[in-house]
Amino acid sequence: MNPLRELEELAGLFPEPAGQPLYLRAEHVAKEATPEPYHHMLVHEHHMTVSMESWYQCRVDVNVLDSRFEDGLYLRKIVLLKSGTAQPVQFGYVRFNLELVTPQVRKEILEEKTPLGRVLIQHNVFRHVDLGAILRFTSGPGLQRYLDMQPEEVTYGRLATIFCNGTPAIDLLEIAAPLSH
Repeated sequence: MNPLRELEELAGLFPEPAGQPLYLRAEHVAKEATPEPYHHMLVHEHHMTVSMESWYQCRVDVNVLDSRFEDGLYLRKIVLLKSGTAQPVQFGYVRFNLELVTPQVRKEILEEKTPLGRVLIQHNVFRHVDLGAILRFTSGPGLQRYLDMQPEEVTYGRLATIFCNGTPAIDLLEIAAPLSH
């Protein structure tokens, strides 16, 4: 699928208020052309929960901004925060076929208290993260609000699919808060 079309599809799950777009521009960037420190943060096949905790050297908490079920899929809009603070480190959308995990994993995810990556890791769900695309974002009112960005500030994100037990189960848009070296 075209990365920008996939981005529009995921962003369309939770539309922003009229006149307040999430981003002003989004561009597909070659993985090799992704600048540091974003390359280190995003260009890998691991959970972003792990990357964020490594980068910030602390645990991260999830703040679920919105969630619902649609066509048998669990959808949620989230911000990851440095644990115990209001500092955002990542914004994202999740589209998850919960039928592909055990009832205990499903229950914990639906409690919306623990980052998705941590739940899957703690329950030893056999998973593979397939990095789809790296994207460069110019902030709009949405990213300014969710990630404390300045107008037209630039950050990077990624599209990824997580396979659970060999089956594509989770589609993700993960946008990092602006990083400094």
